Order: sequence, then structure tokens, then C-alpha cells
Amino acid sequence: MKSKPLPTSHSGPSDSPGFLLWRISNTWQREQRAALQPLGLTHTQFVMLAVTTWFGSQEPLTQARLSQLTGSDPMTTSQVVRALLANGLFIRDVHPTDTRAKVISVSEAGRDIAHKAIVVVEEVDRKFFAPLGEQQSSLVFLFQKLLDKKSLTE
Repeated sequence: MKSKPLPTSHSGPSDSPGFLLWRISNTWQREQRAALQPLGLTHTQFVMLAVTTWFGSQEPLTQARLSQLTGSDPMTTSQVVRALLANGLFIRDVHPTDTRAKVISVSEAGRDIAHKAIVVVEEVDRKFFAPLGEQQSSLVFLFQKLLDKKSLTE
């Protein structure tokens, strides 16, 4: 009898939810990257821009809050914010109640790019997830469930 090459409970990579998620995520990210490139955005820049456009109208966003809302680590958030500031897509201002903090908001140019980019990103999503048909809402529910569980442990 031949032994398994790895001490795993799975019969192979195609039975591992983590491995499958990793492969799906890489494929999806490649497609998003290619679609956003003509707009001059990385996917991470798009996420920060979209989240700032969305939530910035509801609350003063600090870099720390943006990191929290996107689920990105603080160093990545800092690098992306600097790039978006340098490209004129973000504006940094004084916080209305905390003199030590700065508020990040979207510039007019940033808003224009965000409006174009969301159409591109959602079209990639529509095509990518089309094979799921009506099961797509179940996938979204399961993703939300995993994120809710994760946020409880952080």
C-alpha cells in the first residue's frame, strides 16, 4: 500500500477548500487586474478608492479606519493611500474632531475613476461568477458567514 505524500485529511488538493479558494482567488484577481489596468489602478487601489467613496460620505475616514473597512493590513493601506494621494485620487485633510488625525477623502478625479472602475469590476464579477447561476447568492451568504465568524475572533 502506497502512503500519502503529505499527512493530510484530504484525498488531494481538489478536495481542500483552502487550496480551491486560493486557486479561485488567484484566477479572479488576475482577471480583475487585467480589467483595471487600462484605468491605471491595481485591484487594491480600486478597493481603497471604492470603500473611501462609499464610506467617506458617511463618516470621516482615517487611514486606520480605511484599513479596518477593507481588511487590509496597515502597511498596505499606507502604501496604497500614498499612491492614491500622489495620483490625485485622494485628498488628505484635518480631522473635524481629532487634531492628531487626518481624514482621507476622494478627489473629483478619484470619484470619476471610481465610477468607471466599479462598472469594470462588476462586469468581471458578473462573467466570473456566471457559472454559479442562482447559486451565487448562496456563495455570497457563505462568504459573509465566514467573514462574520472571522471578525468575531479579531
